[in-house]
This record gives sequence, C-alpha cells and structure tokens, in this order.
Amino acid sequence: MTDRFTDELEDRLVRYAAIDSQSVADSPSAPSTEIQYDVLRLLEQELNTIGAADVELTEYGVVLATVPGNVDGPTVGFLAHVDTAPQFNATDVKPRVIKGYNGGDITFPDDPGLVLSPAEYPYLATKQGDDIITASGLTLLGADDKAGVAIIMTMARHLLENPDIKRPTLRIAFTPDEEIGRGVGQELPKDLKADFAYTLDGGQVGEIEYESFSADGAVVTVKGVSIHPGLAKEKMVNAIHLASKIVQTLPQATMTPETTDEREGFIHATDMVGGSSEMVINFILRDFELDGLEAKGELLRKTCEAVQLSEPRAEITVEIQPQYRNMRYWLENDMTPVDLARDASRAHGIEPVSVPIRGGTDGSRLTEFGVPTPNIFTGMQNIHGPLEWVSVQDMAKATEVCLTLAQKAAK
Repeated sequence: MTDRFTDELEDRLVRYAAIDSQSVADSPSAPSTEIQYDVLRLLEQELNTIGAADVELTEYGVVLATVPGNVDGPTVGFLAHVDTAPQFNATDVKPRVIKGYNGGDITFPDDPGLVLSPAEYPYLATKQGDDIITASGLTLLGADDKAGVAIIMTMARHLLENPDIKRPTLRIAFTPDEEIGRGVGQELPKDLKADFAYTLDGGQVGEIEYESFSADGAVVTVKGVSIHPGLAKEKMVNAIHLASKIVQTLPQATMTPETTDEREGFIHATDMVGGSSEMVINFILRDFELDGLEAKGELLRKTCEAVQLSEPRAEITVEIQPQYRNMRYWLENDMTPVDLARDASRAHGIEPVSVPIRGGTDGSRLTEFGVPTPNIFTGMQNIHGPLEWVSVQDMAKATEVCLTLAQKAAK
C-alpha cells in the first residue's frame, strides 16, 4: 500500500530539498533568513492549489492551512519545519535518488572519498530494495525536515482529493527556524487552533517520541585589555587565551556531545568568535531533567568564575537563557496523543518505539505552551551532515500512519 505515495513523496522531497532554506542563529529577524520564504511561499501556493482552506502565511513566517473535517472529533495539528541546520553547508543542494538500493556502499559524485556504508550505519542495511535519497557530497540533504514537509503535503493532498475519508478538522503548520530553537513563538499555539498535534520530525520507522531534552543556551563574553603588542608586556590581557582556558577547563572526556548518549546530557561549545580584546563563546546546555540542566549551567558559571579569578583585569560574563523543556513533563499527564499515534502505527504492522529525543522539536515548545505535540518518524537519518539520507518507502509508511491516525481521531 505504501507504493501509492512513493512517486509523489520523492518528487516533493527532491524539489523542496533543492531550495536553500538554512536558518542563522545570530540573526535578529523572524524568520532568521529571507531565503526560508522561498519554501514558505511555495508551500502556501501548493496548499492553495490542492484546495486547502484557510491558507495563510503569517507575519511571523509560519504557513497555516486547514484540511476540513467531515466528522466530529478533536482538531489535530500536523507540523514540520522548513529550515535546515546551520551546522553544515546547505547551499546548492543536489538531491539524488538511488532507485532500488543494492545494499552496498554509497559514494558521492561531488566528494568521491565520502562513503555511506551499511557496515557503519546498520539501519541502511535494512533498506535494500528501497529508493534512497541523498545529497551529492558537499551539502546536507535537508530531509530534516523537508521529509516531514513532503509527508504532510502528500497526506493533505490525498485527503482533499478523497473527501469521503473520515477525519476531524486537521490543521497544518510549516514553521521556520526550528533548528535554532525559534520555530514556535507565543502566537502559534493560538493560531494553530489544535487540541493536540504532531511534528513529523523523527527518524527510524516506528519512532513515536514524547520525551526530549530540556535545553538552555549560554553566551560567555570575555573582555580582555587591548594595547599595541609592541607595548604589551604586563599590560595586555588576551581574551583569546582566557576563552580557550574556559573551554579547556570544562569537561573534555565526559559531558560533551561526542562522549555521551542515551539519557546523558552535555555542555557543547558551538562557536567562538572575536579577537584578542574580546571573545564570545556560545554554548548549548542539554539534559533530560531540570536539575541536571541547572547543574550544567552552574558548572559553566563556576568555570568562568575560576578563570576570572586567575586574571582580575579581565571581565567575564555568563548569560544563560531557556530554550525549551522536556515535553514529557506535560505529555505524561495525558498520553492520548501518543497512544493514538501508537495505535495508528500498529495498524500498519509497525511496532512503535518511544526513545528520548537527544534534541528538541517544535513540539517541545508547543507542548509547553499547552498544545500536546509528540513526534512521529519520517525515516530521516544522519541529519545535519553530508551523509544524510532517507528512504522514500519509510516516508510512505509515515504518510500511511498519519492518514490512519487522522481517521482514528475521528472515532
């Protein structure tokens, strides 16, 4: 049955992925980049073309639409984000489709030394015979989350062309800036008008996720003492040296992304910019529990205080801001949306798996704002880098699950 959507899903993802829509964390605008509108306006147009109702591109850069219901039931939202991650090149993405994957190593035309191997990535080994979409080797693909966009658009098109399929009112939202933690503002929960919702932003088939990291962002500013280097003896305070000392003093063999997994949190220095007179270090702090998150913030503060004491002439400040919270805190009080998704998954012979997300979704913020929003699989793998890939057949399974979910919500 999944074959009925594969051609459409492939076409949509290839078209959407080829459009650069990367977000930028230090931009003050909303959306953070103008190029995200290239996808948002396209989706607005396509939603109007397939006959969706209430199509709107909001002032804050979210495309909203309605698939009208034909039976009573809760209003259910489906969301995906259009931006791609800032961590890797997303300009001039060249999606390519490997039809009937043969189970061997996948190489890349624009970087012959790059290899996607099923020996290293066992999930790929299970996809022999599937149609695999990757980029060309120089960019990420952007299946995160344009696979989710393609799934929702395909589901919406199918329901609008088949008005006899029972479903309650469905609301669709395509958001910007999810990758930088700004996809959901105060306005969206009210404008979405959903009783509960789902993000299509997950990985392997069967993943139904209702637990995410809790997240803070931190900015450490180091101000040194600037003077001509020829006159600097016993006068200059080099901010680069102090910033480096902060990073080196923080844990290296533990509590970093590359040394943690499962339920372990981390402190991650994402970038460091500036010069000898002033340096700025950006950190993200992650933990599944609030006390663990608070402890990581305190460790960062104490580290900066110690470096400050070593050089009183410098000025070191730490600003920590909340980003999102573990959606489990709210969803565990009412698991109805999660159970509905699990039932829909089982209806297609897919056993649901719920593992904590080592990250966050727009659903983390929506849930915190009062719209319970678990996360559903899309098939995306190896996201945020050149080895990103997705199976078209996995996307088709997600589409079928969403259609069944909508029907079950109507009962």
